[in-house]
Amino acid sequence: MDGIILINKPKGCTSHDVVYKVKKIFNEKVGHTGTLDPNATGVLPLLIGKATQCSKYLINHDKKYKVTLEFGKKTTTADGEGDVIEEKEVDQSMFEENTINKALKLCIGKQMQTPPIYSAIKVNGKKLYEYARKGQEVKIEPREITIYDLKLLKILPEKNQIEFEVSCSKGTYIRSLCETIAEKLETIGYMKELERILVGEFKIEDTITIEELLKKFEQNKLEEPEEKSIITLEKFFSNKPEISLNNKDLQLFLNGVKLTQKYPDGLFRIYNNKNFIGIGIIENNLLKRDIII
Repeated sequence: MDGIILINKPKGCTSHDVVYKVKKIFNEKVGHTGTLDPNATGVLPLLIGKATQCSKYLINHDKKYKVTLEFGKKTTTADGEGDVIEEKEVDQSMFEENTINKALKLCIGKQMQTPPIYSAIKVNGKKLYEYARKGQEVKIEPREITIYDLKLLKILPEKNQIEFEVSCSKGTYIRSLCETIAEKLETIGYMKELERILVGEFKIEDTITIEELLKKFEQNKLEEPEEKSIITLEKFFSNKPEISLNNKDLQLFLNGVKLTQKYPDGLFRIYNNKNFIGIGIIENNLLKRDIII
């Protein structure tokens, strides 16, 4: 199979764990377009077979998350997996809706964000969490991110928690955002729960669990028309214009020869006798192959 599968990642496993399990199901090359923390759940697009070639078109997608933020505690990892390193009495007056919304509004827009020390970002060839585990100090450079929107969903004063929805750019660390929101409310906090509900155009309601995937695979039902969790490359690029090549030009195209085409620059779906061949790129009126299925 060559395509994209939208997995609903369960809590407690890594993205690499999910990749391994799906690889065992299909016995194909499997890749992902960005990891989710083990503590997080939600949309995890996986690329199967020749679809791994299209990862470059998926890595810069914006994201949307549903988040539970708990106040009054600070942890080593900024989430529930770490050790509590600070506790603070929570002023219950901060749970006024207007107060919280004002704090959320202050966090919207372009900004510089410092990633958490427990992250996979590399500094001098080592991942940050490797420095953290050894107790070594390292300078963490802030990165520009964008918070497009923050929407308050629930206020839970009895648990010292709020739930909110955030739309953000690639590279945003929600753990760091939670700490920033807590600071705006003059307290401390950490990310209690995280669910990714949107990656680019991929929605949580279109995902499938690993268990459901295995069952459909065994029943040979993965290619049913109503199956939204399985996206072929032809479907994924359906918004791109198409070019039909005759047999001679197709052979040249497959051999890596650039073909003259009078079309504007961009991506094109390539067909031969109505059969989908793959994706080509036109630059300066020259068509070259990009992804071949």
